[in-house]
Amino acid sequence: MRLRFWFLLPARLAMTALFGIPLAIIVAYSLLHRGAYGGLEPPWTLANYQRLADPLYLRIGLRSLGLAAAATALALVLALPAALAIARARRYRNLLLQLVMLPFWSSFLVRTYAWVFLLRDTGLVNTALLALGVIREPLPLLYHDGAVLLGLVYGYLPFMILPLYATLERIDPALEEAAADLGAHPWTALWRVVIPLARPGIRAGSILVFIPSLGAYLTPDLLGGARTVMIGNLIQNQFTTARDWPFGSALALALMMLVTLLVTRLLRRDAEAL
Repeated sequence: MRLRFWFLLPARLAMTALFGIPLAIIVAYSLLHRGAYGGLEPPWTLANYQRLADPLYLRIGLRSLGLAAAATALALVLALPAALAIARARRYRNLLLQLVMLPFWSSFLVRTYAWVFLLRDTGLVNTALLALGVIREPLPLLYHDGAVLLGLVYGYLPFMILPLYATLERIDPALEEAAADLGAHPWTALWRVVIPLARPGIRAGSILVFIPSLGAYLTPDLLGGARTVMIGNLIQNQFTTARDWPFGSALALALMMLVTLLVTRLLRRDAEAL
């Protein structure tokens, strides 16, 4: 027991220093007042948490949940056939995996700006459509929820593909062959055999996509502009422009508690299903 304590002590100290102490500071900030010129002032108060019930902030929270859920669902629909194709590939499997991980070799900011250049009024998409005579004036492809959703799916799609691939690669192809021998249609075999066995990968990928999508602020800021404000943008604005650190801390804690609650409930429901 004593050996175990000393063996785990460095990890406990690291978790306390890197997670526990910053979290305690944020909690303390959320219970203070904003000063006249920013900063923090006593006394202790719960007013910052009471502001969370404002309809404006509730709408932003619901929009964030909706976009994060939509991005997760769309990423799953796109990632499942891609991961299945990679898992069933033999000769080019490593090449396909490298192509999936290729976006990580460049900055996320640069990749998001690339979508701005593609979707703006004078971007490649509108320029090509105008040159082909498909449209007569540029389409409004930027600064709305659809552009934000596109950016979220593009940015976090690899986080869905890789866990799915890791799960599907371990599924014995003989199970699908057995289902076919019993008369199952390929779609039936996929739905009744492959997808249930891929549930761990689906769960892991959904968590990895949903959590960063819910707290995203760079993608909504660049692709959504002022028309699409998510909770990540709201928190960033409180710490920078508004200089209201107490309310920003309350928002950050509320987001963290919401994510923890959703993930815990998802994991518990899957455990009960098993």
